[in-house]
Amino acid sequence: RGLYDIVVAKDNQSRCVGRYDNHGSFGELALMYNTPRAATIVATTEGALWGLDRVTFRRIILKNNAKKRKTYELFIESVPLLKSLEASERMKIVDVIGEKVYQDGERIISQGDKADCFYIVESGEVKILIKSKTMTSKEANQEVEIARCHRGQYFGELALVTNKPRAASAYAVGEVKCLVMDVQAFERLLGPCMDIMKRNITHYEEQLVAMFGSSMDLMDPGN
Repeated sequence: RGLYDIVVAKDNQSRCVGRYDNHGSFGELALMYNTPRAATIVATTEGALWGLDRVTFRRIILKNNAKKRKTYELFIESVPLLKSLEASERMKIVDVIGEKVYQDGERIISQGDKADCFYIVESGEVKILIKSKTMTSKEANQEVEIARCHRGQYFGELALVTNKPRAASAYAVGEVKCLVMDVQAFERLLGPCMDIMKRNITHYEEQLVAMFGSSMDLMDPGN
């Protein structure tokens, strides 16, 4: 229980990139790969935690990850974004991802929310919608579909790359399975893919200019 901020230091500056709110786990990356801590966790309220020592953790996690790797290895290799990674880097991603299932019409992420996860579509279809602040007040309350994501495609990266609130909402079309990576793992493991994701941001901006006459929604995506 309790609230815990995830703080990452970069270029001699520290910033909060996420928060654990009475659930979740942390500290696994350093234990799995014998590397320094990628982030600092700061308790912001009184709380209580369970802890595992390195030996016990590795014994449990390595057994579970062997099964997980068999399930996801081929799929991760087929994701275009991840092809630029080394095989060992892709396996690290397999080790930290989780799976979530969404039903038809269920909202996966909400425009204006703080970003905490990155998503890859494992099966099904996801539609991306945006409320444009450049429209009239009447039109601004309506969501406009700007893209659809299918198997192997990803979403939710924009807010993590720009460190801004979610610029769009995402909804399940039929039943959808997504692989989910939290912000800490995203920043640590997907650095080599950052250039590709930044190029895609440029594509998003071009789409918004074509649809709304402006890309200001990406720069200031609040409600």
